[in-house]
Amino acid sequence: MKNNLLKYYIAAFFLCSTFTLFAQPGTEDDGTGLEGTDTPAAPIDDYVWVLALIGLVFVFFKFRTLAKQGNTQLK
Repeated sequence: MKNNLLKYYIAAFFLCSTFTLFAQPGTEDDGTGLEGTDTPAAPIDDYVWVLALIGLVFVFFKFRTLAKQGNTQLK
């Protein structure tokens, strides 16, 4: 239990620290950063629904294989 809790603390610290590190503006800010430009949408935006469908199919197959094995954790 202590080991699992330590893993969660480390993961939370890493995610929060990287979030704040990337959120801080640089010292060489000339106004052409992320706030100053209108960038077009990334090409992945067109395929988000495809990725979500693939994820749902993967979860369905995973649960089906676990149910066939007789895993008691699903009940």
